[in-house]
Amino acid sequence: MDAAFIQFLSSGLTEGARYALVALGFTLIFNASGALNFSQGESVMLGGMTTAVLLQSQVPLGIAMLLAVAVVLCVSLLLQFLFTHTLRRSGVLQVIILTVAFGIMLRGVAHVLWGTQTRSIPSFSGGDPIRIGGASILPQAIWVIGVTVVVLAALAWFFRSSRIGRGFVAASLDPVTAQLVGIDVKRVLLLAFALSGMLGAVAGIVTTPITYTYYDVGVMVGLKAIIAAIIGGMGSPLGAVLGGFAIGLAEAMTAGYISSAYKDAVPFVMIVLLFMVRPNGLFGKPRVERV
Repeated sequence: MDAAFIQFLSSGLTEGARYALVALGFTLIFNASGALNFSQGESVMLGGMTTAVLLQSQVPLGIAMLLAVAVVLCVSLLLQFLFTHTLRRSGVLQVIILTVAFGIMLRGVAHVLWGTQTRSIPSFSGGDPIRIGGASILPQAIWVIGVTVVVLAALAWFFRSSRIGRGFVAASLDPVTAQLVGIDVKRVLLLAFALSGMLGAVAGIVTTPITYTYYDVGVMVGLKAIIAAIIGGMGSPLGAVLGGFAIGLAEAMTAGYISSAYKDAVPFVMIVLLFMVRPNGLFGKPRVERV
């Protein structure tokens, strides 16, 4: 296999893993509420930046990562409180505006606290590249892909085998019926925000040694993750994951074989082409309205 192709493949899977985790977070909240959380990308920024700042304060890496996840979790639960309050009193449009404003606020706070400096954290297992088929693969890339696989497998088990997970799936499919059988729909939304925040934090932490982080890194990541969720079919967890990896691979191959100048345009071209042939996404189902 061509060494350059292996190099681009590794880069695409690494970046795609980040998109997949964030896109899955979008999907969880959408399934629980019917609205999008446009501040989801900021969880990636907070996870990476908090870890980097704590490391500079001589906090051990493992503890710094746990504290970063805890910080993102607290921020996500604060947003969930505001989200629920707004959704109860207004509607989906107002909730979406709330999440946009919340994301702007988080970027502003990060800017004030940490400035515009680009930060990173050390690779989990050293920086010496691994030679595979003539290509040089960073050990951290293997960590990113491995952690993503483990997290996705754990979530799949949780939603299929645990009582709470099955309740979440039932409430997302039919909240009225779920309430009738005793499932607390409010807790379902709380769980969705908690899981989505932690997914974003993990994505930010494991990719920061490779991609670095800064106060508004979450803007583009969040936008591409939304596109990934739409490509996969909004509401489909499997589609969100596959859409994330598809965008990551498409960007890497475009940057490698054509030009990196076109990399950021790839997701937008993909979604325009998809809308021409499958408006509901790869795994999305057409909405049927009764009249």
